Amino acid sequence: MATAQQVPDILSPEFAENPYPAYQVMRDSAPLIWHEATQSYLISRYEDVERAFKDKESVFTTDNYDWQIEPVHGKTILQLSGREHSVRRALVAPAFRGSDLQQKFLPVIERNSRELINGFRRAGSVDLVKSYATRFPVNVIADMLGLDKADHARFHGWYTAVIAFLGNLSGDAQVTAAGERTRVEFAEYMFPIIRHRRENLGDDLLSTLCAAEVDGVRMSDEDIKAFCSLLLAAGGETTDKAIAGIFANLLLHPEQLAAVQEDRTLIDRAFAETLRYTPPVQMIMRQTARDVELSGGTVPAGATVTCLIGAANRDGSRFQDPDSFNIFREDLTTATAFSAAADHLAFALGRHFCVGALLAKAEVEIGVNQLLDAMPDVRFADGFDPVERGVFTRGPQTLPVEFTPVAS
Repeated sequence: MATAQQVPDILSPEFAENPYPAYQVMRDSAPLIWHEATQSYLISRYEDVERAFKDKESVFTTDNYDWQIEPVHGKTILQLSGREHSVRRALVAPAFRGSDLQQKFLPVIERNSRELINGFRRAGSVDLVKSYATRFPVNVIADMLGLDKADHARFHGWYTAVIAFLGNLSGDAQVTAAGERTRVEFAEYMFPIIRHRRENLGDDLLSTLCAAEVDGVRMSDEDIKAFCSLLLAAGGETTDKAIAGIFANLLLHPEQLAAVQEDRTLIDRAFAETLRYTPPVQMIMRQTARDVELSGGTVPAGATVTCLIGAANRDGSRFQDPDSFNIFREDLTTATAFSAAADHLAFALGRHFCVGALLAKAEVEIGVNQLLDAMPDVRFADGFDPVERGVFTRGPQTLPVEFTPVAS
């Protein structure tokens, strides 16, 4: 087994600048690394990360979430297993698929996207990150829950602090404290709303969560608060960076952008390939229940395993020409790209596959369609070259573009 000193360290400026060369070194010569600073084993090959996520042997648990996410969200569905997990997932999952998603929430997505685009469609230029991507998913989720979108700044501040906490690999005390404060602040905000909603059910997602019952089990106020906290953070950050990533990748490949503009059914391909090529979440952790053999050595029981999604998604043993962005690649199946059978690993796999994947797909389909309608000749602002930022989550922090305004 290699040590972190033999490859660029995941906490180094070099890695933050561009992790993909380091990922290649890891896959090729150091597929299992003990990383002292994070007290975890780094795994980078597709077969190992896929095994950890599918976990058919009940080896890779989510016990790490007890210390990784519970301090900021409270106990969430991600920490549960067995029947307890399946029942809780059954309580929340219907809202993110089928008729509820189609009938209740697609109009919410369309309206929120249109409102944001109307704010800049006549300007001829916009920063797609600041004026659209960071606002759109948070507004959608707040609207779905029946929360006041006037509180957007608070929601965004909370989820930003949560994501910083999750990505605080260096253990910065101020980041830790800010993340932990969000749990208290969000609870103080949500509990009165949840109690009121239980007595005054409506047609929103929060009402659905309050009323849901499976096998005689209902969600407590704490359950609902924790799920809403998780939804705002995970749904906001990943969709934010995915939309920015799609446009950055397509604008860097004009022939593929032209193809998507001509045939909007290719948006799903562009989203799936962006999830593979530049995944918004670069790493997810698991904890071993017993000793397990992986490429490069043995991970002992009770150890934290950092699954490097950004590395696995560019594994040449799984994908042809993995360092090229290609929406037409034949080794990425779009039909399953937003399900637990996906080829890419950006949404994890198995029983802890992202429950909001189809919501993200709907947001991206609608948002990208409306943006392309409003900006048919979209292009980078003069002199701009997109740069990704982040280690735990990663994406463009700014994306200034220009376009010729068209009538709404």
